[in-house]
Amino acid sequence: MGEELKLFGVWGSPFSRRIEIALKIKGVEYEYLEEDIFHNKSALLLKYNPVHKKIPVLVHNGKPIAESQVILEYIDETWNDNPILPRDPYKRAMARFWAKFIDEKMVTSPKEKAHEEACELLSTLEGELKGKKFFGGETVGFVDIVASFISHWVGPVQEAVGVDVLTEDKFPMLYKWAEEFKKCPVIKENLPPRDKILAFFKARLEMLTSSYKNRV
Repeated sequence: MGEELKLFGVWGSPFSRRIEIALKIKGVEYEYLEEDIFHNKSALLLKYNPVHKKIPVLVHNGKPIAESQVILEYIDETWNDNPILPRDPYKRAMARFWAKFIDEKMVTSPKEKAHEEACELLSTLEGELKGKKFFGGETVGFVDIVASFISHWVGPVQEAVGVDVLTEDKFPMLYKWAEEFKKCPVIKENLPPRDKILAFFKARLEMLTSSYKNRV
């Protein structure tokens, strides 16, 4: 088709990894461009996402699409093979509901409530998984892709900050889902190394701790 498809992302971002996973599921070729969002955002990123100035941004034949869930829906509507959203209108609406729920609960909460709210979120998702292999049923779908940070990023974050939230004892169905999700070849091949994520979060935590100490 002579299509040009570019993805602006960051190696360790669960948001840009969502897009890579969806494109891989669809079997779509694309060019990946790594961004340095903390120190030196590229002129192209600022051009293509002047509103939020952040990743991910998908550029399809010169036209930019921003915000990960919006991009996922665009991908699903543009390339019909291997759908990630249900075709049934009600099930599609429910998938959007749960994806929105997950992202809204990702917003940083006050420290004293963070652990409690994380457990509440995981408990709710545990109930939604009851009787299913994936949130999308028997195959990986829209909600699974949006929730991918829970399967692969939560562990390193827990280790970095010294908390223990997502465990097999506390959330057996969610824990099993995470393991099954990561075993899928297309997922496994497109997740960043765990040790690299851990090192990144440890470095960020040390930087934030140092910055806080310097202010008091």
